Amino acid sequence: MSPFTEDELTGALRTILADDAPGLRVGPGDDGALVDFDSALEILTADLLVEDVHFTLDTTSPRDLGYKSLTVNVSDVAAMGGRPRYGLVSLAIPERIEMPWVIELYGGLRDAAARYGMAVVGGDLSRADETVISVAVTGEVAKNRAVTRSGARPGDRVVVTGSLGGAAGGLRLVQANPDEVREALGTDVGRSLLQAFARPVARVEEGETLAAAGATAMIDLSDGLAKDLHRLCRESEVAARVHLSALPVAGGLTEVEKFLGVDAVELAMEGGEDYELLATLGPEVLPRVVARITERFGTPLTEIGEIVDGSGVTAVHADGTEHPLEPKGWDHFGR
Repeated sequence: MSPFTEDELTGALRTILADDAPGLRVGPGDDGALVDFDSALEILTADLLVEDVHFTLDTTSPRDLGYKSLTVNVSDVAAMGGRPRYGLVSLAIPERIEMPWVIELYGGLRDAAARYGMAVVGGDLSRADETVISVAVTGEVAKNRAVTRSGARPGDRVVVTGSLGGAAGGLRLVQANPDEVREALGTDVGRSLLQAFARPVARVEEGETLAAAGATAMIDLSDGLAKDLHRLCRESEVAARVHLSALPVAGGLTEVEKFLGVDAVELAMEGGEDYELLATLGPEVLPRVVARITERFGTPLTEIGEIVDGSGVTAVHADGTEHPLEPKGWDHFGR
């Protein structure tokens, strides 16, 4: 186990990296950097996917891996209210990887680029002991529309797109003994959970709509609701209350609890890799935004809590009892 967490390391690096470069509006620490261009703000973001950390070759098809590796970057652009434009993909592979596998990987990248109206325009190739995919994406957002993690205010409502826990449920089905989950894998529910894990959706149009409606803060849920909401609150210097009974738990997740031996609400809170958008909005615009996103895109937008003064996050149970919500979720450094 590492002697530091991912957030501790990120915080230390933020003190080293430049935050005063010409045109830089938002530097390290948000979903992406914002750079001021003449006509708009440019969004810059990057992610790594590492073999046996983020994926295994025996449980992930190369086409799904390519699709996902681009989509998770597009999700960062969406979390700032922007639209993706270009991508750079660098790939390092061991000698055991053959050319057809690489071709399929890039086929998945192409599929995702087409889905989000962008283009992969270059990158690099190298040898390595394990497979590593590094993707960088640029996007654009109007100067008055960019949303960061730092604008939430007491009184704002906390909302989330889509549903939560599906990707974590799919991952656990993939990791389980096939004989133990065979029944679940053959159902529509099981297949939907596997799809949520293998091919997440970046909520680009929903992010643009939230930004246009005046969302005060936004983040994509890559590491789990509990951890990412803590990050948003920390950057905004506020606290939040989350109503557990309001969480939009992924459909069918409770049906596979018996196969997985895990709690559906816990997966929804801590599972990660849903890539839904968590945003804060003023209560006066909330009903209009919910209706607009639901009607235009068929995506549920659920109110799950509120922003309050203070620090940290509180979980509120259906019976009214409360307890502090720990920032549990995915951490690359395992603490």
